[in-house]
Amino acid sequence: MFNPKYIFDQLEINKSLFENLFSGISDDLILFQPGDGKWCLLEIICHLSDEEREDFRARLQHVLNSPEAPLPSIDPQAWVKSRDYIHQDFQIVLANFLEERKRSVDWLRSLENPDWNRYYQHPKFGPMSAKLFLSNWLAHDFLHIRQILFTKHVFLGKMTGENLKYAGEW
Repeated sequence: MFNPKYIFDQLEINKSLFENLFSGISDDLILFQPGDGKWCLLEIICHLSDEEREDFRARLQHVLNSPEAPLPSIDPQAWVKSRDYIHQDFQIVLANFLEERKRSVDWLRSLENPDWNRYYQHPKFGPMSAKLFLSNWLAHDFLHIRQILFTKHVFLGKMTGENLKYAGEW
């Protein structure tokens, strides 16, 4: 049932989806936080860009090529502050993310008969297969697409001052 081509295709489709979700938005919306401790759209796109490069693609390459070596270290939660996401240029980060996603999809499509069952033995989480990283890459997209839409929904309610329940339950 596992179909890597489906995931490659969805990652490519999501590139366009992210581009559209992040187009035509005001500076107010870019910096709007839908709640205490919730990320604004600028922080979300910075996170997506870093994760594309340093987590999913890098870790999948690692598992496919050298699973016996330790995984590259990442700290996505800390990056929000340590990389000063809130002061980045939204349009530059978006362009970088879209280019990285293109690189990722091109790389994935170039793989010749990868062993999706190859795994890294994580000391805390156990075996982490190439299939797991690939599947979670797409799942990560879906989580952040939902987060972006939620942020836009809350912003709309605040901007209009209207009760949005007529549209349906969130």
